[in-house]
Amino acid sequence: MIRDQETLNILLDTISRFVRERLVPQEAHVAETDQIPPALVDEMKELGLFGLSIPEEFGGMGLTMEEEVLATFEIGQTSPCFRSLFATNNGIGAQGIVIDGTPEQKRDYLPRLASGEIIGSFALTEPDAGSDAGSLRTTARRDGDHYVLNGTKRYITNAPEAGIFTVMARTNPNAKGAHGISAFIVEKGTPGLSLGQIDKKMGQKGAHTCDVIFEDCRVPAVNLIGGREEVGFKTAMKVLDKGRINIAAICVGVAERMLGDALRYAMERKQFGKPIAEFQLIQAMLADSKAEIYAARSMVVDAARRRDEGQDVGTEAACAKLFASEMCCRVADRAVQIFGGAGYLAEYGIERFYRDVRLFRIFEGTSQIQQLVIARNMIRDAGE
Repeated sequence: MIRDQETLNILLDTISRFVRERLVPQEAHVAETDQIPPALVDEMKELGLFGLSIPEEFGGMGLTMEEEVLATFEIGQTSPCFRSLFATNNGIGAQGIVIDGTPEQKRDYLPRLASGEIIGSFALTEPDAGSDAGSLRTTARRDGDHYVLNGTKRYITNAPEAGIFTVMARTNPNAKGAHGISAFIVEKGTPGLSLGQIDKKMGQKGAHTCDVIFEDCRVPAVNLIGGREEVGFKTAMKVLDKGRINIAAICVGVAERMLGDALRYAMERKQFGKPIAEFQLIQAMLADSKAEIYAARSMVVDAARRRDEGQDVGTEAACAKLFASEMCCRVADRAVQIFGGAGYLAEYGIERFYRDVRLFRIFEGTSQIQQLVIARNMIRDAGE
């Protein structure tokens, strides 16, 4: 749902200009240093990027899902690492509080997340619980006015920079699977919380992940999200439905960037006396990429509109994330092929995107998990 087209156009133009003039020129530097310059982070805060989808009453822009994916298409025109930093506040880092938080939790944390004063992080995955999130082993034991958390979370995005963590932990050790899991807000600096070494990844330099370790970490009981135990898994799934639409949107944006770079190169690069863009096999790769991007964009916008209408979009979000992430990797592969030998060199940047986008098929639910979600929902709906 688009509330005010004129206002949205101004926002999209502002984001597009910021991406083009400030972020794209810094891509190589960030890839080399594995750090986003603090000055750029400050500019992101000033533009309100940390609070795009946080409600206006808490200092955010309160974008609808459709408005947010349109903004994400623009943000995707540069390295995904930039989006990873601030979009986590709009997505999995804050949405647990937005969706299920108590009034006090919303009042205390959302304004600071929206301004970028603090960065949110979503701690679900564990060394032995990734795709099977229901098997997580981190525990939370009630002790008076606190819960005592013990366990380790793995591959946690933005953990090194995070000010708060949305942590899924088992409060009922006797409950099996997803039952018995609760969600907590854990602040940076809480005694018993520590971080592992920053992970060395194949791509997405500048976007950091690491282990988050809880050793008798005492968390105030008021930080139990929603004030209720054993509904944390449901909170996580609602957060991931929104997150999957966002991941699909960033896949579309990055794929558009890669296709644009490949098209320009194909029109400039000459072989056999003419631009390689005139060769039909090159054209086929360009055309296939364009068609798949269009299909993915259409899916993302449709899923976003359905969510804005209040529909259950578990299936649509999984479909969009599955198709868009697989599409993005195919486009990356074709782009490298069009660049040829140059595509294998760091100076052209397309090899960096090739490595960066591979993650999209893994995080916030692998492609295989999306397939299971889609099929199980189909079977459930057919039986009703």
